[in-house]
Amino acid sequence: MMTKEELLNGIEVVLLDLDGTVYLGETPIGAAAATLEKLRERGKKLVFLTNNSSKTEEEYRKKLTRIALWGEGDRVYTSGMATLSHLKKRYAHRRVYLLGTEALRKEFAAAGILLDGETPEICVLAYDVELTFEKIKKFDAFLKRDTLFIATHPDDVCPTDTVPMPDVGSFLAMFERSSGRKPDLIVGKPFTPMGEELSALLGVPREKMCMIGDRMHTDVRFAANNGMKSVLVLSGETTRATMKNFPDRPDLVLESINEIL
Repeated sequence: MMTKEELLNGIEVVLLDLDGTVYLGETPIGAAAATLEKLRERGKKLVFLTNNSSKTEEEYRKKLTRIALWGEGDRVYTSGMATLSHLKKRYAHRRVYLLGTEALRKEFAAAGILLDGETPEICVLAYDVELTFEKIKKFDAFLKRDTLFIATHPDDVCPTDTVPMPDVGSFLAMFERSSGRKPDLIVGKPFTPMGEELSALLGVPREKMCMIGDRMHTDVRFAANNGMKSVLVLSGETTRATMKNFPDRPDLVLESINEIL
């Protein structure tokens, strides 16, 4: 493993997972606010990076501001935003059926995505916490028309303050059973489309980025797939014992983000 200084000296952008990495629920992890400020002082661009496509950039920014983790120049980037960017670049003017929250639908429509609930050419599955059976039936019917099938991310569950809730990965399993379809593309961590969109957005090569997160199969795998540096923090899902169950090896393993400096 490299040293902390070697890692920090070689990167320009720090990608930060959220729950389990910089906060737990509504509580920052230790002195995370001070740690993030020191990273900014060292000239690092901070991007809060999440697979959760049920919330908008503004909603996350408001939360991070409320718990004193937001700073000048910071960005939020979600798998929903990455999917939107991917669609605009590669499938402009194609009709899209979006299974997602009303807030995400408004974001897609405002960006010029042609939302169509009758004859879509592309089906996009996001994390819809407003899901209804009618939406499920419609999405399943469109999949059976051989539309292009895109998922925002693959997470099976979404962490909450109580028990983890079913996430897009669970919905994917349901639609595979009902329609026989697997997604043609998954955008978010650990896959490369999100890394490609981030690099284009920031104008920074991926080798100058470092992903910090608490999950081996999303955060550390994302870094490995995209040629980024990675830091695993043990303040969330992964332990030193369970990390051995995965093929990738992070560049650093820390008890929390507060050990980065």
